[in-house]
Amino acid sequence: MKPESDKIENYLTADSIINWKDPAIIETAYELIAGIRNETAKARVLFEWVRDKISHSNDAGIKIVTCVASDVLKHKTGSCYAKSHLLAALLRAARIPSGFCYQVLRRDPPFENELILHGLNGIYLASIEKWIRVDARGNKPGVNAQFSIEKEQLAFHMDISAGEFIYDTIFTAPVKNVTDKLLKYKTVPELWRDLPDKLI
Repeated sequence: MKPESDKIENYLTADSIINWKDPAIIETAYELIAGIRNETAKARVLFEWVRDKISHSNDAGIKIVTCVASDVLKHKTGSCYAKSHLLAALLRAARIPSGFCYQVLRRDPPFENELILHGLNGIYLASIEKWIRVDARGNKPGVNAQFSIEKEQLAFHMDISAGEFIYDTIFTAPVKNVTDKLLKYKTVPELWRDLPDKLI
């Protein structure tokens, strides 16, 4: 993994999408990590909460499209991209640097070998001086993403022969191609017909 920026403070910023200074995000983050001193334990709790308590919109059959972190929290639902936005916001509120990672995967289930972009997170753990990747899209039969500082366990196994791969870069902000589409569409069926398939 390679950070897009050498400046760790760039992985703690707030903007219009990762609006972690929103009071609801700060309150949620602090409630979840209350009494936890260990940085890794804090990151694990925040990851598992987003993974398990924020529904994946398509899995749950929820039509609303969310993008801004505070909206994902408000509606308790989002796509993989939106859930990565909320997780980054909660981590940043807890002063844990976090960024954005992307995989190119076949549609689930596969459709004419069509490739789409999948969103996840990078987290920097200062106590062990290490970046890790995590996938908070939400588990289901056949999907078992876990938090690990030793062996990465993401939601989807990649089939290199089918053109699947993961970008090495940990971005400081969500890529514009993703946020543009999330902000463009009002319903999940509309979004699912035009999912991003590349970074640019």
